[in-house]
Amino acid sequence: MSQPFPIDPQASLASGFGLSRARPWASVEIWDDLSRLLLFCLLVIAVLTFRDYGISIDEEVQHIYGKKLLAYYTSGFVDLSAFSFKDLYLYGGLFDLLVALLTPISPLAEYDTRHLLCALCGVVGIAGTWRLGRLLGGPRAGFLAAALLALSGVYYGAMFNNTKDVPFAAGMVWTLYFATRMVLQFPNPRPSAVLKFGLTLGLSLGIRVGAVLAGVYVVLAALLFLAFMLRSDGWRATGVAFGRMVVAMLPAVPVAYGLMAALWPWAVFDVLNPIRALQAFSHIDYLPYQLETLFNGRLVSAIDAPALYLPVYLAIKVPEAVLLGLILAVVFALAWAHHTVRQRRSWRPALRYSIVTLAVAFPIASFMLLRPTVYNGIRHFLFVVPPMVVLAAVAFHRLWTLAETRGHHAVRAVVLGLTVSGVVYGWQLGCLHPNEYVYYNAFVGGAKGAKGRFELDYWGNSILEAVKQLESLLMLENDGKTPERTYTVVVCGNALAARYELPPYLKLVNGVEPLWRNADFFITFTQDRICPNLMDGRPIIEILADEVPLAIVKDRRQPEPRG
Repeated sequence: MSQPFPIDPQASLASGFGLSRARPWASVEIWDDLSRLLLFCLLVIAVLTFRDYGISIDEEVQHIYGKKLLAYYTSGFVDLSAFSFKDLYLYGGLFDLLVALLTPISPLAEYDTRHLLCALCGVVGIAGTWRLGRLLGGPRAGFLAAALLALSGVYYGAMFNNTKDVPFAAGMVWTLYFATRMVLQFPNPRPSAVLKFGLTLGLSLGIRVGAVLAGVYVVLAALLFLAFMLRSDGWRATGVAFGRMVVAMLPAVPVAYGLMAALWPWAVFDVLNPIRALQAFSHIDYLPYQLETLFNGRLVSAIDAPALYLPVYLAIKVPEAVLLGLILAVVFALAWAHHTVRQRRSWRPALRYSIVTLAVAFPIASFMLLRPTVYNGIRHFLFVVPPMVVLAAVAFHRLWTLAETRGHHAVRAVVLGLTVSGVVYGWQLGCLHPNEYVYYNAFVGGAKGAKGRFELDYWGNSILEAVKQLESLLMLENDGKTPERTYTVVVCGNALAARYELPPYLKLVNGVEPLWRNADFFITFTQDRICPNLMDGRPIIEILADEVPLAIVKDRRQPEPRG
């Protein structure tokens, strides 16, 4: 009978390269302590900065959906309005329902509560990335994975107001972690790993139906394990192992389904509803307008985006170090495969990385083949970034291990390269704050190079900063005092982001005839090419990211006649 897959990551890594276990650069405890310190610092930063981020365009309807879901439960399942509210019923309600429960007791305003909770979900996702990297490559790889994800603007910048994709990405990386633990224990996965996989899968399904991909990964990994076992142990032993695996993993199904039912009731009104949700998201053709997205300088249909849309956006949105790590991972994998063929060794160690590899390759390949609806860059595929980072981190850990066999100079070169990269990425995110999510890497020339070619501030996050700067300007005009008169404002973009923050002396008049035509100020984001030219006025404020204007404030007041 085949033995369960080895769990010691250091032994697996060393054997994978044909190397003896190298002396570690530092103790296990130091790397784990650094990871915990990183997570603590992220929590502190989140608490200190979550109010800097604006309300995203989708948040209002999500907030309403959460309240309607809560009404469904508090009404004794009588109030069904949540399941006819726009297309929100196609989503699980975990995050929105939790916000609806917390808002009445939170000392924060309702959208501040959302943003802080979303930031905490983001940190939980980084913690899951740490654990997954640690599981696959040891404590050092875990730290590198957590640090790389925290320094990825596409993830960190979304942590505060992308209340759909960040909680889902966090749930998925923890699901991958427990899925990998099960794979490492094949053919007899432990009940604790199985139940935790079911728990995290159910929570992720309670956010978005796409979590079913994790189940697909587990099935494919199980088939791969059985194929390896069949070759070495024959049909009889493989059949027995198959039966044990099915029985052992079966408890995950009711756990996941039960949580999905509680957090996404519509999904169980009809057994086919999850499939209908998948179909709806695959091709969003029910909107009354044509949905378009910016790709390489031209607007393309969101329901017929080019096959390279997702891979190109991923290649220019993640830090360069992540791409370099992925290239190293491929090189190391090919070298290991060559060594395995020459030595006629078992391919079974490859199973260790099956889940995380599938989590990166499967969604990208599926997109290129099936061409589902996509827009806002990689927003809907943000869950792919954490496993990408894990693979890159494990590759850097392997490079470090290899450098340790070459001497101190080689180790110092690796350490210097990683440290400089981390400092540069941290500096870049600091300069972009609070618009870190518009980050683009050097392969496209940063946000400056992406201007007019790829999507930037699609959430309208910069509107909040524009409002705050307008407030400061008006206070300055009035010698630091609150203006006595009321100024009218028109917003092109996410008006909620402005309305929620406007002081009493600024009045939003969007759609109010005839006030809006004669508004004193016009605030617009630049993501929409039409908005900046809708109203004239003298530009007085620009919200910049890498010298690219994300939002503009125009002064439309008539000059006062001179006496």
